[in-house]
Amino acid sequence: MRIRKVTTAAAAVAALALTATACGSGGSDSDSGDSSGGGKKITVGIKFDQPGLGLKTPDGTYAGFDVDVATYLAKELGYDAKDIEWKETPSADRETALQRGDVDFIAATYSINEERQQKVDFAGPYFLAHQDLLVRSNDKISKGDDLNGKKLCSVTGSTSAQNVKKEIAPKAQLKEYGTYSECIDGLASEAVDAITTDDSILAGYAAQDQHKGKFKLAGLNLSNENYGVGVKKGDTELKDKINAALEKMVKDGSWEKAVKANFGPDYKYEPAPRIGDIVS
Repeated sequence: MRIRKVTTAAAAVAALALTATACGSGGSDSDSGDSSGGGKKITVGIKFDQPGLGLKTPDGTYAGFDVDVATYLAKELGYDAKDIEWKETPSADRETALQRGDVDFIAATYSINEERQQKVDFAGPYFLAHQDLLVRSNDKISKGDDLNGKKLCSVTGSTSAQNVKKEIAPKAQLKEYGTYSECIDGLASEAVDAITTDDSILAGYAAQDQHKGKFKLAGLNLSNENYGVGVKKGDTELKDKINAALEKMVKDGSWEKAVKANFGPDYKYEPAPRIGDIVS
């Protein structure tokens, strides 16, 4: 894996951010609601339909690793959990939501790439995921070409399945469903043989109570997905404060605790990435 820097003098920036956080983000009685902390509310974009990452539960609460990360960040910015307004931000809407000011920041399996960096800024990365396969626990699919002749599921419009077919299994039979939940149902019923997307998303589904023991990750590491916290382009102050909070989350053990709580004991996760280091 090759690591590239997305910031210069990262250590200096982090130190400056820590100073700014210590001096200015402790919360106040202001009703301004601005993203620098201390206002009444902060609006955070997450996914609502990804178990283990961002999920709106039947009782109206929110759960997942991205939710835990965002809650920690909001606290460091001066907001209690009750001050957070959660907003659903599907993948196609994330840049627009930040540009319009609909959200203050986004933590929603938001992979950092050059195209997105033209439109928004990223704090982090805070997590390194990989494209992988989810298969039934008794299946023997362990490498890419095992998929030739098999039915491979992903969601409509995703590039994940196309990448697998192009790069490693040209004879795989693609099945596109509307949601990953439908793919999971298809895997359970043997309508499909494997699902492909980020391993973090797959692990979140596999860790649900109703699925425990039924599925396993193949562990193929087909790509590197560097999850960042999206902020509005040019909001350097907020980005630096979030970077400082992410470093604190790792240092005090909260990051690892959140990973283990949301992805299950069998998920082989990468160590927390260093701020500004993008694995390509």
